[in-house]
Amino acid sequence: MPYSELPKRTLFWKLFSSTFILSAFTLGGGYVIVPLMQKTFVEKLQWIKEEEMLDLIAIGQSAPGPIAVNTSILVGYKIAHIAGAIVSLMGTVLPPLIILTVISYVYSAIQNNPIFQMLFFGMGVGVAAVILDAVVTLATTVIKNRKVIPILLMVGAFIAAALFKVDVIIVLLVSAIIGVLTLIKRPLK
Repeated sequence: MPYSELPKRTLFWKLFSSTFILSAFTLGGGYVIVPLMQKTFVEKLQWIKEEEMLDLIAIGQSAPGPIAVNTSILVGYKIAHIAGAIVSLMGTVLPPLIILTVISYVYSAIQNNPIFQMLFFGMGVGVAAVILDAVVTLATTVIKNRKVIPILLMVGAFIAAALFKVDVIIVLLVSAIIGVLTLIKRPLK
């Protein structure tokens, strides 16, 4: 059901619970939670179009702060304006706050435990797989659009960061400038 047809209370609960669950059960940071947000809000709930989500992710990544929080705020704002941004922000930041508080009390007891060390190693492998899935999904979306500038920008950013070790901040700034210049030349409809 489109979010515009939902009662406000139901909409806010669904927005909060979706971001809360994603944040609570996702390990590995923003680059893991963002593709899961895409799957939830684009594929499952169908509240946001895939191209719009790609734009929100790009803005969330280039804004200061954690990408998961930024993207969550943008998704919430897209769906329900300021109130939606606040609801999705709370859903995203509460789980790590609760989990880190609990872990801080028991960390010294588990830090050298081999079972927990293996558990964290396994989670690291899972995080790498989810990040790879996100890269493939986002790259496929860019390539499907068949627009030359975004494809060249994606390939150029990868080459600059991976091969020439250009600082990621410089890559992001140059990409943002090129994106703005492209919009000025040919505004969105």
